[in-house]
Amino acid sequence: MHAVVVDPSRVVLKLVSGLIAERGNMVTEFHDSACALRTIKDDPTIDILITSLEVQPIGGLELCWEARISSLVNRPLYILVMSSLADNHKLAEALDCGADDLLAKPVRRLEHHAKLRLAGRLSTTQRYLAHLADTDPLTGLLNRRAFFERLNAALHARPAARSLSTILFDIDHFKRINDTYGHDAGDGVIRRIAEAASKRAKLVGRLGGEEFAIVLEDGNEVEAWHLAEDLRRTCESLAFSADGKSFSTTCSSGICGWIDGETADQMLKRADIALYQAKEAGRNRISPRPKQLPSAVPVPGVARFQER
Repeated sequence: MHAVVVDPSRVVLKLVSGLIAERGNMVTEFHDSACALRTIKDDPTIDILITSLEVQPIGGLELCWEARISSLVNRPLYILVMSSLADNHKLAEALDCGADDLLAKPVRRLEHHAKLRLAGRLSTTQRYLAHLADTDPLTGLLNRRAFFERLNAALHARPAARSLSTILFDIDHFKRINDTYGHDAGDGVIRRIAEAASKRAKLVGRLGGEEFAIVLEDGNEVEAWHLAEDLRRTCESLAFSADGKSFSTTCSSGICGWIDGETADQMLKRADIALYQAKEAGRNRISPRPKQLPSAVPVPGVARFQER
């Protein structure tokens, strides 16, 4: 675990940090609550905040509230409030502001360790649930909702000089595979192709059925075309079998680069149009072909649903 401890007293910081560190956990100390909040927002590895109510320049209650808001999306953060105050109303207000539990001052070793163990169990559970909520169960890729969340975050954080491209692809004649070999065979095809896609980029999602999307967070349309072509060749070379019969399949892709001011939905819509054009042109191909590509690059052949 990685904990942030915020307190105006060096003695308290040293004591609490020592108790955390002796259990093998990472700890970062702060006197300044504003600096602590910025660090929590910027560092997703932080999963515990231990703070006094008597901190500055952001008060302890506001710190709890702001830290809780920053951790609402796919991020567990356990918040412990330390206080020597006998004001029960103040402590209850801390819980209303997002704190998970209270820790009395002076800090007692056994109580401190017990609450850290509880924080660890809850953080592990929350991370697992967040993973389940984001993950497509068949392929292990991001599901549609999580993919769009990541894409929107990438667009929001994108520097002006940085390129970003999207590949939308699907499996050609997938319904025939299900109809001919059964849904178990179809699921196997989806898993194999998803695995191939996941090795080529960090941001890959299954949008539904046999449709997938890849985002190159620092790649132009030429780089996207080369990645899509590499994936197309890999998919074409994969061999599958069901009920003693072997078969192969292909995939088609639509690519596009992000246009300044465009939303994620608008960019995916353009990629979808390009994918439709690839299908109309014969499948097992990529659309559009970037003008910057050298003429020597071969154009893919017409797709075939092959049975061997």
